[in-house]
Amino acid sequence: MIDGKSSDKKATKETSDKKAESKKDKEESKDATEKASEEKSESASASAKLPEGVEVITMPRLSDTMTEGTVATWLKNEGDKVEEGDILAEIETDKATMEFESFYAGTLLKIGVGEGESASVDALLAIIGPKGTDVSGIAENFKKDGKSSTKEEKSSEDKKEEKQTSDSDSKKEETKKETSSEKKSESSQNTNEGRIFASPLAKKLAEEKGINLRQVRGSGENGRIVKSDIENYQPAAGGGQAYVPVGTESFEEVKNSQMRKTIAKRLAESKFTAPEYYLTVELDMDHAIAAREAINANPDVKISFNDMVIKACAMALRKHPQVNSQWTPEATRIAKHIHIGVAVAVDEGLLVPVLKFADQMTFSQIGAQVRELAGKARNKKITPQEMEGSTFTVSNLGMFGITEFTSIINQPNSAILSVGAIVQKPVVKNGQIAVGNTMTVTLACDHRTVDGATGAKFLQTLQQYIENPVTMFV
Repeated sequence: MIDGKSSDKKATKETSDKKAESKKDKEESKDATEKASEEKSESASASAKLPEGVEVITMPRLSDTMTEGTVATWLKNEGDKVEEGDILAEIETDKATMEFESFYAGTLLKIGVGEGESASVDALLAIIGPKGTDVSGIAENFKKDGKSSTKEEKSSEDKKEEKQTSDSDSKKEETKKETSSEKKSESSQNTNEGRIFASPLAKKLAEEKGINLRQVRGSGENGRIVKSDIENYQPAAGGGQAYVPVGTESFEEVKNSQMRKTIAKRLAESKFTAPEYYLTVELDMDHAIAAREAINANPDVKISFNDMVIKACAMALRKHPQVNSQWTPEATRIAKHIHIGVAVAVDEGLLVPVLKFADQMTFSQIGAQVRELAGKARNKKITPQEMEGSTFTVSNLGMFGITEFTSIINQPNSAILSVGAIVQKPVVKNGQIAVGNTMTVTLACDHRTVDGATGAKFLQTLQQYIENPVTMFV
C-alpha cells in the first residue's frame, strides 16, 4: 500500500512538471511573435518616411468656408518639370474656380486627385520631388494628417470590404429571385389576356352599341368591365384605338459642383432660420427713363436701370441704417459702411460680387464696377475677397421679363431687394388714364432686425429717389 501511494504521487508530480514546461514554451513563442510584429511595424513606419527632396502637396483651403475642393483642370502632367510659381491646377471651391501655384521646384511625381474629382481639405493633391523617386508607398499610406496607415487598419478595411461583397452578393441573389417571380407573374397575366372579364349586362350593352370590349378599361374588381364603363365609354378621336402612352422613364444625374452645394446649404440655412417677411411697391419709372436717356446721351457714359437702383439703395440705407444690419445671438450689428451685393447668374448657379462703399460711387462708377465684377464671375476669375462683406443685396430678374418675385435673404444680411421688369400699362395721372411705365420691387426683411415699419420707410425713401432721380445728385 505504501509503494502504491508513492508511485501515484510521483506520476502526479511528473504531469505537473510537463504542464509547466509546455506553458513556458507557449509564453516564449508568444514573446517571439510579438517581437517580430514590432520589428515589422517599425520597418513599415520607417519606409513611410519622405525621401530627401520630396514634398507632399495637400488640397489647399482657398476660402474661409471651403471644406472640399474639386480639381477642374490639371495644367501639369505626371513627369513634367515644375518650377516654383508654376500653375499646377485650377481648383473649384465653394465660391469660384481659382488657379493653384506650386511653392516647390522639381518633378511632378504623383497626382493624387484626378480632373473632375473632389477631395477634402488637406487630402493628398500631388507629390513633387527629384525625378525618378519612388513615391508609391507615400501615396498609398498617406492620410489626412500626413501619417502612414497601420496594418490593423488595412485588415479591418479588408474585412469591411469582404462583408460588403458578401452583402452585395446576397442582394444580387434576392434581386434575381424577385425578377424571376415578376417574370412568372407577367407570363401568367399574358396567358389571361385572351379572356375579357365583363358582367353579362356590360357585354349586352357593348353588343348593342357596337363597342369592342378590348378597348374598354374596366373599373370593377380585378379590372372587370361593368355597366358604367360601357355607358361612359368614349371612342378615340378619328375612330382609332385609344391612346396608350408608351415610353421609358429615365433620369440624367449631374454631379453637384462645390458652388451648387454651397448655394443649397446657405439658402437653406437662411430660409429656415430667418423669419422673413416681404414688402412690395410699384414705382413710376417715367422720370427714371427720361433721366437715363439724358445721361446716356453722353457717348462716354452708359448706365443701366440696375445701376440707378443700386445707387438709390445705397443712399436709402444711409437714412435707414437699421436695414443695413446683421443679427447675432448676442447683439444686432449695424454696419456703418455700405457694401451692396449684386446677384449675378452664372452657368453653375449664382454669385454675389460686392460693391464696396457703394454710397460714395457715381452712376458711371457703379456701372463700370458691376460690369467688371460680373464678367469676372462668368469667366470664373473672381476672387473670394470680391464676394465677401456685403451688408445689403440687390437681385434683378427684369431682363428676363419677370415682373415681380421674392428672393431669399443673403445671410448675414438683413434684407434683399428683388427688382422686376419695367412694363407699360394704363395708369391714373392727375385724374386721367394714361400710358405709364412701372416697375415692381419687393423687399425681403429679417424680422429679427428689421421691423415692418422700418422696412416700409426704407421703401418710401427708395421710391422717392427712383421716381425723382435728380434728388440723388443733391
